[in-house]
Amino acid sequence: MAEKRCSLTRGKRKEELSTEKTMDVQKVKNEEGHAQDNADVPLSEVDSSNGAVAGSEKAGFQVEPMELPAFEIIKGDRIEPFSFKFQFKNVEYSSGRNKTLLCYLVDKGNTTDGLMRGYLEDEHTGSHAEEAFFIQCLPNYDPSVRYTVTWYVSSSPCSACAAKISEVLKARKNIKLSIFAARLFEWEETDIQAGLKALHTAGCKLRVMKPLDFSYTWDTFVENEDEPLNLWEDCKENYEYYQGKLADILQ
Repeated sequence: MAEKRCSLTRGKRKEELSTEKTMDVQKVKNEEGHAQDNADVPLSEVDSSNGAVAGSEKAGFQVEPMELPAFEIIKGDRIEPFSFKFQFKNVEYSSGRNKTLLCYLVDKGNTTDGLMRGYLEDEHTGSHAEEAFFIQCLPNYDPSVRYTVTWYVSSSPCSACAAKISEVLKARKNIKLSIFAARLFEWEETDIQAGLKALHTAGCKLRVMKPLDFSYTWDTFVENEDEPLNLWEDCKENYEYYQGKLADILQ
């Protein structure tokens, strides 16, 4: 997840704006500020009324509802081809790739719901796709159901998201999560490495996407009009590079 925060930009005001229009602009700014404040809500809250403790197998772990402005999280069925090719390209230096695409599969075992599939996209102005997943995709979490969750993400989680995901997996033992990442986000940083290790310890399966994973994700999650994915020349080489770094971190 490269460059985890983008700042909102505005055009310059014209000097000849009338007093009435200036007041309208100020009103809009105030409303936007209020929306951003509402979005800054933690991923999880422990239900203190039941005396629950996060990390316990019987914990009353509860994901608190969160208001998400429309520009922050996009949820859909199929990704636009150019966006996939750009964001998922497993280059070593990910300059300009300032958002995360998260493709997910959720298997609820013996339930009649079938396999859930879709994707989330964040703009890094507030909530990240990883934490939004548990609120938007599993809003009716059932502790009696066994969830097998697979993510294909454009980059591995930041340290904050890794910590939150680890909390969920420790508290909700019936969720088994596998994360396949196209790239490792800032893997040289100590806190990032600690976050990846915490995920591994919490039972999350971590792996870098292989060339076949890119083709599978393209076929399953992209509006590709039945066109096959032409992998870039150094795709396999870059996979081996990142997988080696991940193995070193998790050993």
